[in-house]
Amino acid sequence: MKNTLYLLLLLLFSNCSNTKKMTEEEYLEKGKYIWQNFVPKSGQAEFVQGELLRAIEKLRDEAHRNGNGNFNEKCHKILIQYLRTKLSDKQVFEEETIKLINKDLDRLSIEEYPNTDDAIFDEICNRIVEWYLFYGSEIRHEKNTELNC
Repeated sequence: MKNTLYLLLLLLFSNCSNTKKMTEEEYLEKGKYIWQNFVPKSGQAEFVQGELLRAIEKLRDEAHRNGNGNFNEKCHKILIQYLRTKLSDKQVFEEETIKLINKDLDRLSIEEYPNTDDAIFDEICNRIVEWYLFYGSEIRHEKNTELNC
C-alpha cells in the first residue's frame, strides 16, 4: 500500500512538472494539507515538508508584520539556509528551477529590504508542494538545536 501511494504521488508529480502544471488552487490546497497535517502549533516540525512550510511562513510573517525588524542569524538566516539546502535538490528540480529558488531566497535574505510581495513567498510554497509530492511524508526533520524560532 505504501509503495502504491508513493508511485501514485510520483506519477502525479511527473505529470505536473513535465506536461500539465498544477493550478494555483491545487497548489494552495496541497499547501493547506501540509500546513494542517505537518506544521505544529509551535516549535520545529517532525517532517521536512512541515518544516519547509513553517520556514517560509516565518519569513513571510517577519517581512510583513515586522519589516524584518527582528530578522536575525539564529532564526531567519537559518531558515533561509534550510530552504536553500532542501529546495536545491536535483532529484526534484531542474537546474533552472533551482537557480530561481536561490535567486528568490537571496532576495528574502536582505534584511534591510524586507520583501512584502506575496508572489515570492507563494512561489517558494509551490516548490515546497512539489518537493512534498516527490518525497511524500516519510522524511523526518532533524531538529536544529541552533534554531531559535
